[in-house]
Amino acid sequence: MYSILLVLLASFIGSFGAVFLKAGSGRLKSSSVLTLLLNWRLALGVVFFVTSSFFFIVAIKYGELSVLYPMVSLGYVWTMLWSRIFFGEPFTKAKFIGLGMILLGIVCLGFGTSASH
Repeated sequence: MYSILLVLLASFIGSFGAVFLKAGSGRLKSSSVLTLLLNWRLALGVVFFVTSSFFFIVAIKYGELSVLYPMVSLGYVWTMLWSRIFFGEPFTKAKFIGLGMILLGIVCLGFGTSASH
């Protein structure tokens, strides 16, 4: 259970990484290295992704990779929500179907693990 909570936290934090990368990329005037380095939104996005990776690494130390890794896809659920809130991106039927399939897949993996123990 500890590893599952860490992966959930990692996916939540990682979804903010995507938000800040999007926000930072929208403010780019050029793609020079200096411009990229001075863009605090891009830097914060990278920090969120690195932090997320740290929690994921700790989680997989204690849990089953075959169960935990697919749970990272929960970041897509968070990212869809943040995209709507921060960028006004629409919710669509196709997006909800895709998210439903992700969640169903995670549930199926969970049942597969509990059945084998």
